[in-house]
Amino acid sequence: MKKNYKLILLSFVFAFIFGCKSNYGTKTPNPSIGNNNSIVSAIIDNKDNFYYTNFADFNYNDNTLPVGVFDSGIGGLTVLDAIVNYDYNTNSDHKKGSDGLPDFENESFIYFGDQANMPYGNYSEVNKVDLLKEHIIKDAQFLLSNKYYTTPDDLIAKKDKKPVKVIVIACNTATAYGKEYIEEFIKKAKLDIKVIGVIDAGARGVLETLQKNEDGIIGVLATVGTISSKGYSNTILKFKEQLGYTGNIEVFSQGGLGIAESVDEDTNYFNKNLTQPREDYKGPSLNGQTKIDKALLKVYNFNFEKSKMLCDSKNVDDCSAIQINDAENYVRYHLVSLLEKIRASKTKNKLKAIVLGCTHYPYLTTEINTVLQELYDYKNDVGSYFYRDFMAEKVQLIDPSANTAKELFEYLSAESLFNPNGNSASSEFYISVPNKDNKSSQINKEGSFLYDYKYGRTAGEIQEYTKSVPFSRNTISDDILNRLNNKIPKIYQLIRIFSNTNKKTEFINDKGKI
Repeated sequence: MKKNYKLILLSFVFAFIFGCKSNYGTKTPNPSIGNNNSIVSAIIDNKDNFYYTNFADFNYNDNTLPVGVFDSGIGGLTVLDAIVNYDYNTNSDHKKGSDGLPDFENESFIYFGDQANMPYGNYSEVNKVDLLKEHIIKDAQFLLSNKYYTTPDDLIAKKDKKPVKVIVIACNTATAYGKEYIEEFIKKAKLDIKVIGVIDAGARGVLETLQKNEDGIIGVLATVGTISSKGYSNTILKFKEQLGYTGNIEVFSQGGLGIAESVDEDTNYFNKNLTQPREDYKGPSLNGQTKIDKALLKVYNFNFEKSKMLCDSKNVDDCSAIQINDAENYVRYHLVSLLEKIRASKTKNKLKAIVLGCTHYPYLTTEINTVLQELYDYKNDVGSYFYRDFMAEKVQLIDPSANTAKELFEYLSAESLFNPNGNSASSEFYISVPNKDNKSSQINKEGSFLYDYKYGRTAGEIQEYTKSVPFSRNTISDDILNRLNNKIPKIYQLIRIFSNTNKKTEFINDKGKI
């Protein structure tokens, strides 16, 4: 019996020593145990919950705090890029007028991409808006709290991340479904934190492409969820009246299923290792809910090289299964679909501008412009232009990011929240990964949640489904990092500085450094 006591005591000592060896925060509670509280109640009231945050511990009016930016993946980095490059003032007092110097150069940023739970645009389609809202509140909680994990394998959360002084929702779907929900949560937490979303900015920006009395069609290319919310169409028409536009303005929308997902390399929509169609594909297909029209194959002009399209036959005409496996081919499908909607409407108007209603889409502006030009020049079998009657020769692409940066600038100026002595080089970048320590997690061989598990979960369980970790090559592919380097080099350099010099990334192995 004495031996048993000694063994128990020895086990306790070892557990205490090694449990305290990592002195960075609280150990993750059993992540598979849920409760009946809402996520908001868990954060504000439940001290035993991982997401509990004692907001009284922080001074959110401190102008030296970072600016928080979040998205469902890496797409929101295009919004952050617009912010860090924004030039509006003439001097240190932030007065109007460009001076050639970025206005936010003294600001640091904390960026969070909820990659594990993306795409957000699909939750409404499977009637899981409550689960989507829960994810969005967790995104805000991460920015407002101090917790994160150094690597996906850590069991102990560190607690030395700074909270943020303002939240920018760099995600159209999260703005449509969650902005008001976050504001309600912040009010319940008795905080005074500004929340800025991208939809109002995009709506104003696209209207500015038209004269006040001009007729025209505005196209909205966004995720399925954003389109389902009618956030853009309602906001555009609201501002049309408020700002005094008198022309005949029509709005046509297209839910870009698969575009953002291919940018983020969601394996349900894009897998560079495949050469044949597969059963778990969720994008447009010949027989799926979102159909590829075989009669329009010439118009789509898909690129079948290097498995960018997957077909079960060597001859495209004989394909009984066709699947898209490339970002540009997704763009081709959805732009043709948008033009077909306009053509079928018998409208007399022309497509004048398209608002890029997803923060992932600015990565593909070259591809979008190329396809639009092809469609403008496309002739049918009898030599007639197919879409010219419904298109301006140059369709303008509107990225809401610049207007979002302007709103952030005006808010920080009005509230005297600009950091006088900070540095954007101290910015931090985090991404969510599936929590392998949660016994309920169902993860595929690529390390992502299984589709049915991702969208089959239930709101209100308040599980720690994911872990928020710093960007690294272990969690973001080289292809994505190369795209960031090419498209938004300033942000890429900030990510590299964070990866190679910040103490929060010192536990990442050398192969994981960016």
